[in-house]
Amino acid sequence: MSISFVRIDDRMIHGLITVRWGKEYPCDGIIAINDKAASNPILSEAYKAASDKKTFVWTLAHFEQVKDRVLNSSTKYFLITKNPQDMKKILVDMQFKPSDVKTVIVGPGNDRDNAIKLGDNQSFTQEEGDSFEAIEKAGYQVEFALLPDQRIGNWSKFKSRFGY
Repeated sequence: MSISFVRIDDRMIHGLITVRWGKEYPCDGIIAINDKAASNPILSEAYKAASDKKTFVWTLAHFEQVKDRVLNSSTKYFLITKNPQDMKKILVDMQFKPSDVKTVIVGPGNDRDNAIKLGDNQSFTQEEGDSFEAIEKAGYQVEFALLPDQRIGNWSKFKSRFGY
């Protein structure tokens, strides 16, 4: 198993990821995919410092180049993107299929203009909703949970608010 946990979290890597989620889904390392963070050495180092696990911060293009090595690795990784669109690119467009993962856990989404509020600190735009729909159609369950014990439901519960 190479990927033990898949998450969308606008903060990407922080203490709750490794401490709380790490108990439920053990991992040896973290792969964070975000073009802006990967292209900014200060941001990249800050994310790496947020965890005591081996941490990679990659662009989407780099991930596409190494995705098969990730799948075949004996190391168990968390796969995290900052936004649903990037996760859709990985799971749907690149057809990356982590064999043991059937659920994408969605964490915080900041309140913004034109965002639909689903729960506390979980607001998403129509474009993000379109990505959730595509991820679900690719065979994944999309579940909204800030923490393991703070689950507010899955995409099926909220999709009508985005026109699905």
